[in-house]
Amino acid sequence: MFVGVDMGTSVAKAVAFAEDGAALGVESVPISLGGRGDQVEQDIEEVVRAAGTVVAAVTAGRTPALVALTGQGDGLWLADDRGRAVRPALSWMDGRAGDLVAGWMADGTAREMYRRTGNVLFPGSPGPLLAWLDRYEPRSLDAATTAACCKDILHLRLTGERSTDLSDASVPFLDPRTRAYAPEALAALGVGHRAGLLPPIAAALPYGEALGNVPGLPAGTPVTSGPYDLPACAIGAGVTEPGDGLLIVGTTLACQVVVERVAFEEEPVGFHLALARPDRHMRALPAMTGTVALDWVLGITGTSHAQLSELLDGTPRGAGGVAALPYLSPSGERVPFVDHTARAEFTGLDLRASRADLVRAMCEAIAFAARHCLEAAGLTGDLAVCGGGTRSPAWLRLFAEVIGRPLRVARGPEPGARGAVLAAVAARGERLGRELDVAAWTAPEAVVDPDPAGVAFYEEEYARYLFRVESARARWRGPDGAR
Repeated sequence: MFVGVDMGTSVAKAVAFAEDGAALGVESVPISLGGRGDQVEQDIEEVVRAAGTVVAAVTAGRTPALVALTGQGDGLWLADDRGRAVRPALSWMDGRAGDLVAGWMADGTAREMYRRTGNVLFPGSPGPLLAWLDRYEPRSLDAATTAACCKDILHLRLTGERSTDLSDASVPFLDPRTRAYAPEALAALGVGHRAGLLPPIAAALPYGEALGNVPGLPAGTPVTSGPYDLPACAIGAGVTEPGDGLLIVGTTLACQVVVERVAFEEEPVGFHLALARPDRHMRALPAMTGTVALDWVLGITGTSHAQLSELLDGTPRGAGGVAALPYLSPSGERVPFVDHTARAEFTGLDLRASRADLVRAMCEAIAFAARHCLEAAGLTGDLAVCGGGTRSPAWLRLFAEVIGRPLRVARGPEPGARGAVLAAVAARGERLGRELDVAAWTAPEAVVDPDPAGVAFYEEEYARYLFRVESARARWRGPDGAR
């Protein structure tokens, strides 16, 4: 039995897998978020308890051959040498470093960082949060021995091993050329003197043996950490070859494509996450829009999720001339363009427009946004899909038509937990004495083929969508060109 643990932002999940990849048991428990205003924090002790709860539930007294951890990336989790919190963890959603990031964007520091690391800065990434604490709460950093991300602090707590993997190390301090932390990147953000807080980067995935301090994890159980949830989902969906991509239709759209090189010379956007092979990176463009935009339009139209597929099947492509932009996040959009003033809109409305037109227009707009991100990331091959939005068959077909290619529905449950196990065995299989049939573990549950008529229709509509985006961006800038 292999156990994959995915420590999400609001839910901890564990899946027990058989040797052939079949799920033997699934468990989840909620994790709370705290903080005030733009400060979003989490209790490390609650996260550790949640991990123990889900692992104990799926193992049911049996000792697993392996526990593989993945989880939310970014944020900043501070701990002492025993993995005990020195303050609440700062979530990737935390916005307290927003002014610092705005200053770095204005003075060119953010662009310099991208040229060195291939990754953009945003307030909830470790670098800005480390810089904010160094300026305004230095005693917390003085009390810590490790500043890392969620899964690595959990690994430290469970095994006593202090390390991270390449994916979490990527943002924002990894030099992908050397696959080591770049001192110049730390210096650029004014935190070079805090470099000792960063955990060592494991050549393979971090590995340790359980200390026996958490239920369900007997002492001596092998425990690995990484990669974090975005690349873990891609691995669990079988997305490993250059040009292939993964679309996670969740609260936000996480669009990823495997690439062979880092696009240092391009306009700074998105992230390049280092993978096990030096010539492989995951180009990740996680948009702020997604099912959160769908939830909003369903709410204002009084439509339930259960009605979505029937509504989409019962309305014509193009929503009767109604069109939408899906940028509903108060913080704007970050991919495939960065604009904190981005806002949603509907156009083409008249008295004939129905609630179905509004819903369909937003569903089409979200699919257009996904295509926009995937094309910017370099998608040329197969595309896998997972996430809560895949539960609507009609919306899946719409995505296939808009993107213009078949969608491989990732094998469930929990592709992230599945990918964590696969990555662990690939990296540490010799030590574990295990091999897995990767093709069987990642075989898609279904393939959704696009209707050629829909592909042709949406090719023209997508061009109109791009025009609306550029027109809107000009409006957001205002007549003087300043935001």
